Amino acid sequence: MAAKDELGRAGENRAVAHLTARGFDVLDRNWRASDGEVDVVARAGRELVFVEVKTRRTDLFGDPLEAVGARKRARIWRLAHAWSAAHPEAAHGCRWRLDVIGITGGDPASARLEHLEDVPWA
Repeated sequence: MAAKDELGRAGENRAVAHLTARGFDVLDRNWRASDGEVDVVARAGRELVFVEVKTRRTDLFGDPLEAVGARKRARIWRLAHAWSAAHPEAAHGCRWRLDVIGITGGDPASARLEHLEDVPWA
């Protein structure tokens, strides 16, 4: 496995631990469809939360949260529809929201974690 893949997986593990500690119920991880992948799908009360996780060793090339632009958010919106169609029992009656978690640092276990909630879809 490439070092970048290992960093990304470690960042996602940290993000899931963060979400779980805050009371989120993680429903799915790395869910794939033809249009891409949703990093984490979780429930927070009556909200279905689609979480994009960005992990970087440094902010030399910008904050990881800035990497989730309009095109990426639109793709996650399409993936949210696909996930919900595949899991209607889990999605029923829930409001959808997009959260972005950025992790910056050499060791994702101790790196800076920023969690933006309810990011606009477009």
